[in-house]
Amino acid sequence: MGSPHRVQALPGGARLVTETMPERHSTSVVFMFGGGSRLEDERLAGVSHFIEHLFFKGTKRRPSSKEIADAIEGVGGFVNASTDKELTAYWARVPSEHMALGFDVLFDIVTNSRLDPTDVERERMVILEELRMYQDQPQDHVQNLFEELIWPGHPLGRDIAGTQESVSRLSRDEILEYADAHYRLPNLVIGAAGSINETEVMAVVSGGLSMPPDIDGALPALPPSPLEGPRVLVRRRDTEQAHICLGARALSYLDPDRYALDLLNTVLGEGMSSRLFLNIRERLGLAYDVHSFTQKHRDTGYLGVYIGVDPNKAVDAVNAVMAELRSLGETEVSAEDLARAKEFTKGRLRLELETTNGVAFWLTYQELLLGQIKTIEEELALVDAVSAADVKRVAVEMLTGPVQMSVIGPFARDSAFRLAIGA
Repeated sequence: MGSPHRVQALPGGARLVTETMPERHSTSVVFMFGGGSRLEDERLAGVSHFIEHLFFKGTKRRPSSKEIADAIEGVGGFVNASTDKELTAYWARVPSEHMALGFDVLFDIVTNSRLDPTDVERERMVILEELRMYQDQPQDHVQNLFEELIWPGHPLGRDIAGTQESVSRLSRDEILEYADAHYRLPNLVIGAAGSINETEVMAVVSGGLSMPPDIDGALPALPPSPLEGPRVLVRRRDTEQAHICLGARALSYLDPDRYALDLLNTVLGEGMSSRLFLNIRERLGLAYDVHSFTQKHRDTGYLGVYIGVDPNKAVDAVNAVMAELRSLGETEVSAEDLARAKEFTKGRLRLELETTNGVAFWLTYQELLLGQIKTIEEELALVDAVSAADVKRVAVEMLTGPVQMSVIGPFARDSAFRLAIGA
C-alpha cells in the first residue's frame, strides 16, 4: 500500500505535506515553524509566544484582530496558534471549498503582521496577566516549578510565556529582530489535510511564500546539563489541597525506546484503569487526582506524576507513587496489562487522526521535528513490537536518574518529602 501523504519541497527551503481525505467536508491547514521558547536566552524569554500573540492583532490587509477572526469565522471555520518549546504552529480549519481562504489568512498573519507599537504595549499587559493567572493556578504552577528542577538554568525549564521581568522589558525592536530571524522559509513546514486537490494546494502555497529563504540566525539548541542529584522545592501556600509534581528525566522523541516509555506511562498513570488511579485513588483513597505524563524534546524528556491530595496525606501519597515507580523497574508488567496499554495507545492515536486537524498536525510535526513521516500503520506496529522486558528496562534506566519534586501547599518543611525521594 502506498503512503497516503505526500511531501514536496517548496522554493526557499520550506516543505509542504499533504494528505487527501476525500470523505471529509473540512480542510485543515497548519504552518509549523521550528523554534519556540527553547531558543530564547534569558533576555528574550517569552518572545516566541509574544510574537504569536501579536501576529493575530492585525496585518496590513486585515488591520485588526476582528478582521482576521471574521475572515475565518465568517465561513464557519476556526483559526488559532500555539507556541511550544521547540515549535510554533498557526492553524486554520475551514469548510473544504474555502481552502484557499485558510491559506490566505495564515500567510497574511505570518508575513504581513503590522506589529503596531500600540498593539505591542496592549499585548504585553495581556501576557503579564496570563503569567499571573497561571501562578494563581497551583496545579499548573507546580508543573512549571517541576520543569525548573528537571532542566535547571536551561530554557527548557522556563515558562514558554517567559517571566514577568523578561516580558516587561522586551522592546518592539527586539521582537521584530527575533521574528525576522525565525520566520524564514527553511524553518517552515506547511501541512494540509482534508478534501483537497493537491495541485490546487501547491498553486495556492507557491503564491504565498514571501518570507526570506536564508537559514535563521538562531541560537543553537544547547543540551541541558546532567542533574546533580534529587531535589525538592516546596512553595508554602495556604491551599486546601496540596499539589505535587514528581518524576525523573526520560527519553527524547528521537529515542527508539520512546514507545516503551509511552506504554510505561499508560500502565502507570493514564486513565482510570492505570495503577496510580486504581491503587492510590481507589484502593488507598489518598488522592482525588493522580496521573502521569511524559514530555519529550529533541535530546531529553521526562516522566512526571501529578498528585492533588489532602495535605495531611501528602507524604503517604508520595511514598505510594514512589512504590509504584519502583515496582515497574522490579517486575515485568503482566501480558494483560501490556495488551491493555497497547490497545489504549493505539486507540487514542486512531481517534486523534480521525479529524483533518489531527492529521495535518501529525504530518507537520513529524516532518519538522523527526525529518520523516510514519504512516499510522507503521506507528501502530512499533507500539505492538514493545515487550514487557522493554518496559522494565526503560523503567530501570529512568529510575537510575535522580527524582525531582515540586510541592505547593501548607508545609513549613520539606524534610519528609526529601526522605520519600531519597534527597
